[in-house]
Amino acid sequence: MAEPLVIVFDVNETLSDMAPLGEVFAQTGAPRGLAKLWFATLLRDGFALTASGDNQAFATIGGDALRTVLEAEGISGNLDTAVERVMAALQNLSLHPDVPAGVRALAAAGHRLATLTNGAAANTDRLLVTGGIRDKFELLLSVEDAPAWKPAKAAYLYAGASAGVDPSGMLLVAVHPWDIHGAARAGLRTAWINRTGARYPSYFRAPDITVAALTELPPALAA
Repeated sequence: MAEPLVIVFDVNETLSDMAPLGEVFAQTGAPRGLAKLWFATLLRDGFALTASGDNQAFATIGGDALRTVLEAEGISGNLDTAVERVMAALQNLSLHPDVPAGVRALAAAGHRLATLTNGAAANTDRLLVTGGIRDKFELLLSVEDAPAWKPAKAAYLYAGASAGVDPSGMLLVAVHPWDIHGAARAGLRTAWINRTGARYPSYFRAPDITVAALTELPPALAA
């Protein structure tokens, strides 16, 4: 993989550090761990809509799913305020510490960089601007403009068409095995960031590269 690639990054959890959302949930009176359940519920319902032929906005699903999990938890107080607080926090996350240096090294190696998120491109722009690396990215893509959410094949083909390259000239970088699997099925090469030492599910297509931090990817590609 020494040749320059179009490297497409997932955004939520891959670039953005979502751990602070636990504290925001705690401020609403909910358990910190509910943040992970909410995000999993959001993805599940987004995938279900995609599988049935629909394409709903990330924020719409996120807000409704958030209200559902908070109500199930029996949270007292103003749910509208709690939902607004969490959704606002989601739009103001920071980059993982390994991201800026990794991104700069990949750009310096001549790779074209893009993002492809199931969320809103405006949130990606805010994240990268705040992190000081917006200028390293050529394209900020969202499935809101694609035929379907990731991991549907159409989402990755949309990214390829936007970049003007064949899927074989692209590398998807993500922390989510489901995203790695979807990209591989669409013909992209893949790199899994495993920051937590997790086990990769055997039922998904294995990544071409596995790294513990984004800073490990540039030398892995150059090898």
